[in-house]
Amino acid sequence: MASLQKSIITLHITVMVWGFTGILGALISVNEYQLVWYRVGIAAVSLAIFCKIKNISLKADFMPTLKLLGTGLLLGLHWILFFGAIKASNISITMVCLSSLTLFTSILEPIFNRVKVSKLEVLIGMVIIFGIYLIFQFESQYTKGILMGLSSALIASLFTIINGKQIKKRSAIVISFYELLGAFGGVSLYLLCSKGLQQNFYLPASDIIYLLILGTLCTSVAYVYGVQVMQHLSAFRVVLITNLEPVYAVLMALLFFGKTEQMSHQFYIGALIILTSIFTYPALKAKQKLSN
Repeated sequence: MASLQKSIITLHITVMVWGFTGILGALISVNEYQLVWYRVGIAAVSLAIFCKIKNISLKADFMPTLKLLGTGLLLGLHWILFFGAIKASNISITMVCLSSLTLFTSILEPIFNRVKVSKLEVLIGMVIIFGIYLIFQFESQYTKGILMGLSSALIASLFTIINGKQIKKRSAIVISFYELLGAFGGVSLYLLCSKGLQQNFYLPASDIIYLLILGTLCTSVAYVYGVQVMQHLSAFRVVLITNLEPVYAVLMALLFFGKTEQMSHQFYIGALIILTSIFTYPALKAKQKLSN
């Protein structure tokens, strides 16, 4: 029980840190591909340095390493879509779209784990779809950002489920390092093919500071803890707590950017429907278990 409670508290703190990544994504001037390239590169290097200092082995067999690198490609794609959505719309839109993680996980987790689909989880998912529909209807000028945000959530759901299986076999640090390495390799290959690596990567001093915070605190540190808690929490429960991220991020966005983050009343109605469904799920799930 103590481990469970500690994991829940750790995940809440981690989610608050993740929420800050949206702020940093809006502040950093480079495009989403270069941003993710810097982010995962800094994160992988800082994690390797940490392991060297702590004498933690990062050795892994060939096939598991290959799987982790492949999962890292999903991670890189998720972050590209995430930061792309912020730049195509704003932080509030992107973070609320990311709440559809619950919907995608309720569908995908039973398929991956070959278990019966929960009617309650499907119902919660349908309510979330309605909330997203309202946002689409009244914030149509942000269609590109909304689609990128939803795609980012779908990819995030996939690697969350995959990591739920990985954490049972190896440490969170090993998982995190090779997935970050896979993300860095994937983005590097894309930039190489698109000649993005040939562009001038001049960075203002503010970008350097923001990227260092993003790559270390918000990525390598937070990502290790985010994976580690899955030893005690199910993928769906992790996703539910992770859905607090929009709340923290939207509040911080209003604090940092003010009017540029203010949306229509319909947006907030849609967001409220999505977040209410997420927060009432644990109580409904507990009630369902008692009645069975």
